[in-house]
Amino acid sequence: MLDVLTIGDEMLRTNTKPIKTFGGEIRLLADAMVETMHAEDGIGLAGPQVGVLKRIFVTHVSNDEPRVYINPEILESSEDAVEYEEGCLSVPGVYAPVARPSRVKVQAQDVEGKVFTLNADGLLARVIQHEYDHLRGVLFVDRLDEETRNRVLEVYKRRSRKYKGR
Repeated sequence: MLDVLTIGDEMLRTNTKPIKTFGGEIRLLADAMVETMHAEDGIGLAGPQVGVLKRIFVTHVSNDEPRVYINPEILESSEDAVEYEEGCLSVPGVYAPVARPSRVKVQAQDVEGKVFTLNADGLLARVIQHEYDHLRGVLFVDRLDEETRNRVLEVYKRRSRKYKGR
């Protein structure tokens, strides 16, 4: 299991670097990220959230198998946006509605370096976009209007203090 960084950690605001070497080390990282995501009851987790500034994220949505996305690029996004309540393992315990395109086409590499392309819609499309943002130092709270962002961050701070006090 890996430690999940929380908002305030500068690693979450740092751009990631492409992965150039594939093999055992990346496979171990991907497995540890999937394990951590499951242990934290998440449906997505990106490298920066576990202190790894590499272009990698994992997802596990619904009945789909866990997936690893290395060096992902969103090739296309639908024009229609859908608002949905999002949360984040790096901003635990708070949720807010975020508008995102309902469909995306993503191209990435798997742990062996093999390129794949995936058309995603619904929750998977949202998770892909959310995790992709992490690779660029963007958190879901950055996509909120200022008033909502301030309210969400205040709730997080209150809950965080309460948790640390136990």
